[in-house]
Amino acid sequence: MNRNRLLILLLTACLSSGFLFGQANSKKKLLAVGMSAGFQHDSVSDALATMYELGRESGIWDTYIRTDTQLITKEKLSGNAKNLDFFDAIFFMTTGELPLDEEQKASLLSFIRDDGKGFLGAHNATDTFYEWPEYGEMLGGYFDGHPWNQFDATVKVHDRDFPATAHFPATFQIFDEIYQTRDFNPEHFRVLMSLDTTKVDMKKKGVNYQEIPITWVRDYGRGRVFYCGFGHPPKVWQNPDIRKMWLEAVKWAMGLTEGNASP
Repeated sequence: MNRNRLLILLLTACLSSGFLFGQANSKKKLLAVGMSAGFQHDSVSDALATMYELGRESGIWDTYIRTDTQLITKEKLSGNAKNLDFFDAIFFMTTGELPLDEEQKASLLSFIRDDGKGFLGAHNATDTFYEWPEYGEMLGGYFDGHPWNQFDATVKVHDRDFPATAHFPATFQIFDEIYQTRDFNPEHFRVLMSLDTTKVDMKKKGVNYQEIPITWVRDYGRGRVFYCGFGHPPKVWQNPDIRKMWLEAVKWAMGLTEGNASP
């Protein structure tokens, strides 16, 4: 093989492998935060592992798992620590008043609203930051009890065109703990799934609402927000339909797919 042909083959290999022109690290970046400053959910590890596995299996994103809030900032961090500018979306499986200062809070909202990035919340993400109203407004509201505890819930799918719910049937059952949500404003969110309230005791003590949304989306400024209340039992995170939902949800939140988020 002559020298010129060898150089051409090497150049072609480099191009196809993405080593030139900064393409070697072209995958999206997801910051997955699992942290509890309140009730301890056993399924936090399962949620974080699912985000990692889906990114690796799909080849679409790399997941950076954290059990602290250090990277939720736009300030420059020491060493090789990444700040929010490095990421394309953030995932919360969290509880309580997490340790964010005012700069971090402003940076998180700006990350979504101004930078056009994505936010994804699972299950207890609504059980987070009760003392920070802007967070609740962005995400959709706050946890307000689970009067039926864990049970076989019948779920209604309202939007079978949205990429994260298109694969579900019109109704299905799942064993989980279904949250009620206070301060939820349907004028700001598109409800994708809700509890079929005809299949549960609506006179049970602690039932505060006639409608129980479970999964919803919204446009938040230039960014995208996805929330799903499933995820209390660890086994839920191994459900193939739920895993596909999260795969499509991350892709949508990162702006890789389109889906109608209008209320």
